[in-house]
Parts: sequence; structure tokens; C-alpha cells
Amino acid sequence: MAGLEDEIKKLIVSALNLEDISPEDIDSDAPLFGDGLGLDSIDALELGLALQKRFGVKLSADADENRRHFSSVRALASFVSAASPSVSV
Repeated sequence: MAGLEDEIKKLIVSALNLEDISPEDIDSDAPLFGDGLGLDSIDALELGLALQKRFGVKLSADADENRRHFSSVRALASFVSAASPSVSV
């Protein structure tokens, strides 16, 4: 799963144009929003689109489910690996 987490970290940095952060700076268990990485709702939309394009995953309209999936890089990796069987972990 570490390889998928690294790929998601790179996707976060590139899709959101995070100039001051490298993928190595992102802790897999740290929150992506609020006090963690500090992403906002616009970032969530952009990241969701990037995940859909890269991994072919479908995101639910259920806000509680999305909050859980987007809580950390590790949670995103678990979601992507479960939602996209073609993704190797």
C-alpha cells in the first residue's frame, strides 16, 4: 500500500499545485483538511477529479462517506484500492 500512498501524495502535490510541499512532507496518517495539510473544500473537489481521472474511482455524493475517504492519504489509498481493482498496491 505504501506505493499507492506515495502515488497519491504526488497526485496531491501536482493536482493542487502545492509549491511549498513535497510528497515526502506529507504524513500518510495526518489529516488532509484543517490542522493537517490544510486543504479546503475547493482542494477536495480538485483532488476528487484528479483521483477520478488517474484511478477511475467514482466518488459518492454522501458527504459523510467522502469525509472518511478524504481524512488522510492512508484512507484515500484504502478507498482507491477497494474501489479500483485494477490498482496495484
